[in-house]
Amino acid sequence: MSAWVLPDHIADVLPSEARHIEELRRGVLDTARGYGYELVMPPLLEHLESLLTGTGEALGLQTFKLVDQLSGRTLGLRADSTPQVARIDAHLLNRQGVARLSYCGPVVHTRIDRPLASREPLQFGAEIYGHAGQEADLEVIELAQACLRSAGVSGLQLDMADVRVIDAVLAPVSLTPAQETRIHAALNAKDVAELEVLARDLPAAVRHDLCALPNLFGDVAVLDEAQRVLQPSPALHAALDGLRWLASHAKGQGMAVSIDLADLRGYAYYTGMRFALFALATEGGSGQALELARGGRYDEVGAVFGRNRPAVGFSLDLKELVAAVAPRPLVAAIRAPWGMDASLRQAIAALRAQGHTVVCALPGHEHHVDEFHCDRELVPDAAHHGAWTVQPLQTEISQ
Repeated sequence: MSAWVLPDHIADVLPSEARHIEELRRGVLDTARGYGYELVMPPLLEHLESLLTGTGEALGLQTFKLVDQLSGRTLGLRADSTPQVARIDAHLLNRQGVARLSYCGPVVHTRIDRPLASREPLQFGAEIYGHAGQEADLEVIELAQACLRSAGVSGLQLDMADVRVIDAVLAPVSLTPAQETRIHAALNAKDVAELEVLARDLPAAVRHDLCALPNLFGDVAVLDEAQRVLQPSPALHAALDGLRWLASHAKGQGMAVSIDLADLRGYAYYTGMRFALFALATEGGSGQALELARGGRYDEVGAVFGRNRPAVGFSLDLKELVAAVAPRPLVAAIRAPWGMDASLRQAIAALRAQGHTVVCALPGHEHHVDEFHCDRELVPDAAHHGAWTVQPLQTEISQ
């Protein structure tokens, strides 16, 4: 095998895309800072027991393991940054009030979870710790929307669910973990026939509600339908009322809203509302719906670190995001000759200090282009000896 061939689903990022990703990264970080989120930088690897504490089997299977040559202990390359941020909130910051934290960095996955995905996402996320009210839920949704719009995404759709709905439906019965797993899988697949088989020995009311859930998806009217057809309980009403409140305010932000009460993705992780933001892909005009951000409430995430306090947040992959938005126009640069003349070097330094990109053409490479596509050049000022001036680029540069 050639030495330059990369592992499957691992790729280099070349200049134009890398520039675009970096612009997006700066944009989402600035957006989060505008909402009062403080930036943290967790390490790429940790002791495995710390990295996976309380995260469940799924994340464990996604995590690369290696041996620390200094201590002999097993380390893990992070597959998700949220547990690390929970550890920072619990042990390093240890604040009594609200903590708003953001982060951005690579994570590494042992396998892909969908076709064409990267095993090295560049994950951005933002999280609120310390507030159990829906105000925090709404702020996180609004921030996710603002981050995507800062990247140039339009036509967003918010999809919501709440794990407390299925908890309320199954509350009257006691199931084994294996039974719960099979029921959750059937709900996610909207397989009513399988649900009927799995629920045949359950009470009639529970069986009725389980088989009703796969059809409870659509616009916000689904919440009224769920209130009508599902067995009433305080837990169910709290979940539906919460989704209704969030949906009403999200619509005010200009987002289309959909509800899917059988969507149990991340069930073992989330403790309440969960959401995803979708947009239509612009590349190729395919109209394919892309899930660009996902998040929700996960109040138990800090419990394993000895600090069980409310938490809600979201994350997105900047490598996915860059494929969903149109490339940004490049600000053209200034081409300058290479030389050691003091006045030339001072002129170049002054232009760069003003924020211009100045590309010096190295000797013998004056007729080659790079990504910056210079449209101006720095030339001697004929009217002032020893001075330099910027003029439109006259020379045609070949590839």
